[in-house]
Amino acid sequence: MKIVNQLAKEFQIKSYQVQETIKLIDEGNTIPFIARYRKEATGGLSDEVLRQIYDRLTYLRNLEERKEEVIRLIDEQGKLTDELKEEILKATVLQKIEDLYRPFKPKRRTRATMAKEKGLEPLAEMLLKQEVIEGTIEGLSEPFINSDLGVNTVEDAVNGAKDIIAEIISDNAEYREKIRALNLKKGIIQSKAQDEDEKTVYEMYYDFQESVNKIANHRILAINRGEKEKKLKVKLLSPDEEIINYLQDKVITNPKAITTKILLEAIEDSYKRLISPSIEREIRNSLTERAEEEAIKVFAKNTKPLLLIPPVKNVRVLAIDPSFRTGCKLAILDETGKLLDYTTIYPNEPHNKIEESKKIMKELIEKYDIDIIPIGNGTASRETELVVAEMLKDIKREVYYTIVSEAGASVYSASKLATEEYPDVDVSIRGAISIGRRLQDPLAELVKIDPKSIGVGQYQHDLNQTKLGQALENVVEDCVNSVGVDLNTASPSLLNYVSGISSSIAKNIVKYREENGKFKNRNQLKKVKRLGDKAYEQCAGFLRISDGDNPLDNTAVHPESYAITMRLIEKLGYTIDDIKEGKLRNIDEKINEYGKELAGLAEELEVGLPTLKDIISEIKKPGRDPREEMPKPVFRSDVLKMEDLRIDMIMTGTVRNVVDFGAFVDIGVKQDGLVHISQLSDRFVKNPMDVVSVGDEVKVKIIGLDIERGKISLSMKQV
Repeated sequence: MKIVNQLAKEFQIKSYQVQETIKLIDEGNTIPFIARYRKEATGGLSDEVLRQIYDRLTYLRNLEERKEEVIRLIDEQGKLTDELKEEILKATVLQKIEDLYRPFKPKRRTRATMAKEKGLEPLAEMLLKQEVIEGTIEGLSEPFINSDLGVNTVEDAVNGAKDIIAEIISDNAEYREKIRALNLKKGIIQSKAQDEDEKTVYEMYYDFQESVNKIANHRILAINRGEKEKKLKVKLLSPDEEIINYLQDKVITNPKAITTKILLEAIEDSYKRLISPSIEREIRNSLTERAEEEAIKVFAKNTKPLLLIPPVKNVRVLAIDPSFRTGCKLAILDETGKLLDYTTIYPNEPHNKIEESKKIMKELIEKYDIDIIPIGNGTASRETELVVAEMLKDIKREVYYTIVSEAGASVYSASKLATEEYPDVDVSIRGAISIGRRLQDPLAELVKIDPKSIGVGQYQHDLNQTKLGQALENVVEDCVNSVGVDLNTASPSLLNYVSGISSSIAKNIVKYREENGKFKNRNQLKKVKRLGDKAYEQCAGFLRISDGDNPLDNTAVHPESYAITMRLIEKLGYTIDDIKEGKLRNIDEKINEYGKELAGLAEELEVGLPTLKDIISEIKKPGRDPREEMPKPVFRSDVLKMEDLRIDMIMTGTVRNVVDFGAFVDIGVKQDGLVHISQLSDRFVKNPMDVVSVGDEVKVKIIGLDIERGKISLSMKQV
């Protein structure tokens, strides 16, 4: 109950919502299923909030487990007091538990453990008590001289005792918490060049300082990378004097005692040798963790709109994977993405076979009745675009081209999956096929690639790969399930992301389809090997059958709600065939004629109001694709060179990437332009994602041009 109350307070939701969510998670339900089909239980929590609750629940459960473990470990040493146990149980963060456990944690051999072996612990305790105000340190230390144990002089005894005191101070949880807080409030991150004369991308950090409490996440990641590449030296500048004064106030309880000088030395040694390096590591780790968490969120948020770019349906494409030396690979795909033909042309350096390349493309356009030419945005993209734009001027009918992100296409080309899909096609041609299919159905194609290779974030290779991988898997899963999947055309890669379907079940679904023909209804899923009742419950609503026995199978209405849906349409005077024929678009008017508010109708049907609303929304438009509401790709028939740009020119572009400091926009020239965070809006912008998302079509003004360095500065202010 404690965890339930804490989560309810943190997320500002009701306890019942948390309780039901935890119950559903523990029963093995997936987040997409809970978000879509258990709205009554959770009070309509979104998939995003549910994932946050899941992550926090995992953390809090791990916290409770660690508390129990630490209490057990200290108790086994016979050192657990009621006060200590109470403090451990009260801890709300893992760091606090580790601080409290620190004095009892088995240590490797330290200077303090060696001093204890020499019998110097009683001397250290005596010095710490500060009760002796007369006599000398020598007098106190002499009884501890023991040459058999390696304590030959008073100095040996005092130094050993100081080492023990230094470790006691360093292990004190209260002191560490205060020192950590002082560093977070007043500490400064400093970076210097390893070699001031060397030109690197880290030059802005060659003599850099910023407060720990103000430093931006992208700067932390940049500094970390510079340090890793041995271009920067990084350190934490702490408020040392204030910290040492604090420790002295805490440790020195009787300044008149003869032990004061020794204790002052032990305090300084404890701070400089033990506490400071340890706290610096902790602070830098926590900054890195914070920066990575934010970067992973940015990556996930950028990936979502990229996956949800609307498919360009019923078009024939001539896809181009551009290159210089090895030539541009062409792939012709029909409306379903089936490969019809492929070849290679050499319009760019060093071959420059421009006219020959144009001739080949014209012939292919005529032969296969091509509608659109997607061009990958990698090496030689703009040079190839110029040739395509020139060639299109000679085509009599309307054929357009568009630039498509090719991030990860080469990863897919060489993958086991690509080899299985196109065993007889060369690796280089597979990249062009991927580019073409990304235009026709971005989601279905992008799920074949490791989400980390999609390329819309910052410093993705520097981040915690496990956390990044999990966050992106979640995004793909949410996108796939929000769109729904055609059961009769989906690849195993796509099916694998459907709620409740494992990779082995995905393969079994395809195998069943191949052996028995198309699925005619969702019920047939129960015949698929290893797809049990729980998996069926989780996946059925997300799988679509467009021309099956039951038109409800082409909606997101879950089979568990079919009976309610039938009662609803019968009450309103419809038949099941009316759904297929799209006659339920005026259902709202019929509900008004029926003379009941939706809440009353829900009560009559014995169904929750959120579920009823979802059912109505689905049967209005069977087969609806939510991606239709997203920004469409920009189609062009002409091209600009960077030299054609002018300051104050207003242009339309597509957002390609959003980062902490702004957004990169493709305006149809070789280089994407940067809209700095300060130029995104007339109002103050804290986070660029509050203003733009990947895939957005935006109007921008050119405010800066550096043709030599290929840099374009853009503004969205007053455009």
